[in-house]
Amino acid sequence: MFAKLGNTWSLMGASWDVLRRTKGLLIFPVLSAICCLAVVATFAVPVALSGAWRPPSGHADLQQKLAYYGALFTFYFCNYTVITYFNVAVVAGAVARMSGGQPTIGSCLGEATRRIHLIIGWALVSATVGIVLRVIEDRSPKIGQLVAGLLGVAWALASFLVVPVLVVQNKGPLEALKESGRLLRKTWGEQIVGNFGFGLVFFLLALPGFGVMVVGGLALAGNNFVVGALCIGVAVLYLIALALVQATLQAIFQAAVYLHTQGIHDHGFSTELMSGAISVKP
Repeated sequence: MFAKLGNTWSLMGASWDVLRRTKGLLIFPVLSAICCLAVVATFAVPVALSGAWRPPSGHADLQQKLAYYGALFTFYFCNYTVITYFNVAVVAGAVARMSGGQPTIGSCLGEATRRIHLIIGWALVSATVGIVLRVIEDRSPKIGQLVAGLLGVAWALASFLVVPVLVVQNKGPLEALKESGRLLRKTWGEQIVGNFGFGLVFFLLALPGFGVMVVGGLALAGNNFVVGALCIGVAVLYLIALALVQATLQAIFQAAVYLHTQGIHDHGFSTELMSGAISVKP
C-alpha cells in the first residue's frame, strides 16, 4: 500500500509540475463548477414545481416515467456537456505543454470549441449510460445499486481515455470509446486503479480541512461565532481549492497516460514512473 501511495505521490508531483508551468489550466475546473451550478439552478425551479424530481413508483404510468427520466436525461446531458467541454480544454492544454507547446487559456478554449460537436456527441452517450444506470438502481434499491455500481466502475475504466482521444485523434464519441477500450486492453486497467490513487491521497489531504470545520462547529456551538465562522470559511475554501487542484491533476494525468500509450515518453513523466502506474501488455 505504501509503495502505491509513494508511486501516486510521484505521479502527482509530475502532474503538478505540468500544472505549475501552465497555471491557467486551473481556471477550467472553476468555470466548469460555475456552469454546472448554473445548470442546476436552471433545472431546480421547473423540476421542483412539476414534481418530476420524484422517482416514479412501481405503479407510475408511462407519462410519469417519461417526465422523470426525460428531465433527468436532459439534466445529465447539459452537465456532461459542460464537464466534458472544460475537461477537453484542460487535456488539450496538458497535451500541448507536454509536447513542447505554449498553451494559453484562449488556445485551450479554442481547441474545446472546435470539438464541440464531438463533445455534444459524447455528452449524449454519457447521459444515456447515466440514465440506464439510474433505471437499474430504481428498479431494485439494493441489488440495483450493486449492479449499477459495478457497471459504473466498468464504464469509468472503459471511458478513461476518451477525452484525450477526442483531443488528439478527433474521433467521434463511439469511436473514441472504442479506442479508449482498445488502449485499456493494451494496458492493464487494474494497474491504473490499483497504483493510481489520487482519490485516497486527496482524501488524506482533505482531513485537515474537515478537522478545522469540526473546530468551527464546536466554536459555533459554544457561541463563539467569529471563530466558528472563520474556521468554517477557511475550511470550505481549502476543500474547494483542493477539489479544483485534484480535478486538474487528474486530467493532466489522463493526458500523460494517453501519450504513454502512444509511445511518447519524453513529456515530464519518466518511463519508470509511468510503468508503475500502467503496465503495457506484450
